[in-house]
Amino acid sequence: MAKRGGRITAQRNYYNLITSFDYFETKILERESLTNFDAVVIGSGATGVFISLDLALRGLSVASVDRHGLCSGTSGKFHGMLHSGARYAVNDPESAKECFEENKLLSKIAPHVIVDTGGLFVALSEEETSYKESLMSGCEKIGIPFQEIPIERVLWMEPKLNSKVKSAIWVPDKVIYAHDLTFSAALTASDAGARFYTDNEVVELLREGPNVVGVKTFDKTRKITQELRCRLVINAAGPWAPKIAQMAGLDVAVIPTAGVMGVVHGRLCNRILNRMRPPSDADILIPYGENASVMGTTATLIEDPDNIDTSDEDLELLLREGSEMVPELRTLGFSRAYASARPLIKLPSTDAEDVRQLGRDLQIFNHELQGTKGIITIAGGKLTTARLMGERISDLAAKKRGINQKCKTREKTLLGVKPDQDAEQLAKASGLELSFVRRILETIGSVDEERFMPAIRLLLSYCCEAN
Repeated sequence: MAKRGGRITAQRNYYNLITSFDYFETKILERESLTNFDAVVIGSGATGVFISLDLALRGLSVASVDRHGLCSGTSGKFHGMLHSGARYAVNDPESAKECFEENKLLSKIAPHVIVDTGGLFVALSEEETSYKESLMSGCEKIGIPFQEIPIERVLWMEPKLNSKVKSAIWVPDKVIYAHDLTFSAALTASDAGARFYTDNEVVELLREGPNVVGVKTFDKTRKITQELRCRLVINAAGPWAPKIAQMAGLDVAVIPTAGVMGVVHGRLCNRILNRMRPPSDADILIPYGENASVMGTTATLIEDPDNIDTSDEDLELLLREGSEMVPELRTLGFSRAYASARPLIKLPSTDAEDVRQLGRDLQIFNHELQGTKGIITIAGGKLTTARLMGERISDLAAKKRGINQKCKTREKTLLGVKPDQDAEQLAKASGLELSFVRRILETIGSVDEERFMPAIRLLLSYCCEAN
């Protein structure tokens, strides 16, 4: 590895991110000591990272803290779908519109993390067919493109689809790789001056009277506590947001729910398949990577987002419903299952026991209205709307700081390693075997990405050095 002395400022900015990866925590000894920031963002999932990026591009000094690593929570365990908005077009047109716009924006600023597969809503019964007119009407009102596809063509497009399919509608759903998106946004944020502190668990909110003035974290790597003071704490901890808010005696109406997904070893479809019905359990099948499919998802209330059980009942539900769309799923079964905790919003007019009635749209909690300054919380939303969530809360943060800079993430192309990165150049720079480098690059965006994450992080470092 090249010597680290004498780097220009832009290069040093990359190391703000690299030192946040646990692989490099033990490798880099010199770290610039900063303890005062304009904002500290709690949570380094997709939303937290986009908040850090947005604020940094507006010229604020930002620290992002997470008790684990980047994309280690909800974002890193979602199903892989970049929503077109069609799923919500009938029952939640506002969320549908947000998803449609963000789908186009993310495809523009981060095309290297997205696969434009398209999606199909398929009806397997007369009852589902009756939903077709509502679906098309909802999409038309919002402006979401759609097209009814003849059955013969659908079966040619998706040869493994149930041959008894009665109707099909094409919509612009896509596949998005959450780790790639989050790392790319983090690299870009670091380049803009943001600092990332992973493996730093928030153990206390620093207070002066009723107001929050920073955070105290426990650095798991160095086994020390440290204080990061700031003018504003942004709580973007997802399903863990209530726990953070409680440290300041605050309540947020976030209810953690578990979503279970099953992974199939094999590509069962070429496009994302949706059941033609209102959003429900086990109604999405996603082609993920070259040789995997993800069947999702369930929705169950949970008490502790750190303690999620994947039950046999969940998997049987996914298997039964999924095999109705693609019969081969029953034969192959699931190679593994995983679950995520999602932060849904308890709306005053809904019953918390009815999980599908909980709010999926984003919500900002301005705690100053509750008498506590120095902290705001954002929750809800979806990975598809992570950039938008960053923009919305950064608008509020900038207003509180009296800063007139507008959002720049709508136009900012994200940095990052791409699967088509020059393997020979990386192998020469890193000293690694060319075949090993190629294998790692092939893994980016695949279902096995997590297994190779330390090696991917290493390659990220050489890309940063090269820049």
